[in-house]
Amino acid sequence: MTHAAPIPVKVTYDQGADQTIPLPSYETAGAAGADLRANVPDQGSITLQPGARVLVPTGLRVEVPEGYEIQIRPRSGLALKHGITLPNTPGTIDSDYRGPLGVIVLNAGQAPFTIAHGDRIAQMILAPAVQARFELAENLSETARGAGGFGSTGRA
Repeated sequence: MTHAAPIPVKVTYDQGADQTIPLPSYETAGAAGADLRANVPDQGSITLQPGARVLVPTGLRVEVPEGYEIQIRPRSGLALKHGITLPNTPGTIDSDYRGPLGVIVLNAGQAPFTIAHGDRIAQMILAPAVQARFELAENLSETARGAGGFGSTGRA
């Protein structure tokens, strides 16, 4: 199977960022997400107490191509081993946003967790973003599920 050519995403370092921290990168050939790193040169590290959340700077700004979004997702190893997650998963970076790229990190674990300068904290995925046209309708088509809500198709 051949892969489509990568879509270019322009990236700049934010003012004051440590430019020795690598740009987002895919750790393996089959990876869907590129790892994002903490860029906290003035602090050196950030310690999150259990239940605490913080906006972790990446030191980057991105130019997402029109018709796409970047989704920010947790790293599964941090979630499993330490309870570190992102409370607004997936976070969305819109194509018209040009501000600093920060990651909201939550410690859902039971012990303090330290994020060091340069640590991989999240992953980003470039995805197509299709806008809908919402139309008011008299009624909606019928389906087998109908109006069944949470857990209505089997064990919740």
